[in-house]
Amino acid sequence: MKIRAIITGATGMVGEGVLLECLANPNVEHVLVLTRKPTGRSHSKMQELLVPDLANLSAVESQLTGYNACFFCAGISSVGISKEEYERITHDMTLAVAQTLVRLNPAMTFIYVSGAGTDSAEKSGQHWARVKGRTENELLALPFQAAYMFRPGFMKATEGQRNVLKWYGAIAWLYPVARKLAPQFVSTMQEVGRAMINAADFGYSKPVLEVRDIVALARARAVVGGGVQAEAGPSS
Repeated sequence: MKIRAIITGATGMVGEGVLLECLANPNVEHVLVLTRKPTGRSHSKMQELLVPDLANLSAVESQLTGYNACFFCAGISSVGISKEEYERITHDMTLAVAQTLVRLNPAMTFIYVSGAGTDSAEKSGQHWARVKGRTENELLALPFQAAYMFRPGFMKATEGQRNVLKWYGAIAWLYPVARKLAPQFVSTMQEVGRAMINAADFGYSKPVLEVRDIVALARARAVVGGGVQAEAGPSS
């Protein structure tokens, strides 16, 4: 079955990288980008839906049916904002979107971009890690057909990306070194996007994916008769 995906956060680094991978993948039939501002991109299988507030999708619900995947990449850094604002965006907004989508598309696979260091026990001394952990836990409790929590670390941007973090250019040169010395913390944006597509296509063995899981799933492919087979060779 071809993937019809909803993507959030496409004007950010992760969401844009995932969007580019979806547009390049023949198994993705259609992409609906939920965004507050235009991405500046156009493609034959891409549609943009401008919404002022992701936490309130009531006015556009009729346009959100018929999708079997959501790649939720919207988010914000905890640096420089209040705890209340971070919780509103990270937890409340995410759950509002997910609750709407599971009601409209119960057969959907929902994939949430969390982050390395997220605390599923919700007991960390880091506020952001507790909030992310609570968000993950509540998403996994929703009656989606499947849900996966992605916890990427440092990601190498995809060529052609326009939305990269301000500090990325200063440390991008570290990628090949970090990939060799600390592969458990490093992946490419292409791997994140491919892993999301594969999760929607044929799933994964556990709901929370750390960096090594993301890389493994990006390299996997479904086999006839069920199951998953790893592709040979490392990703760049």
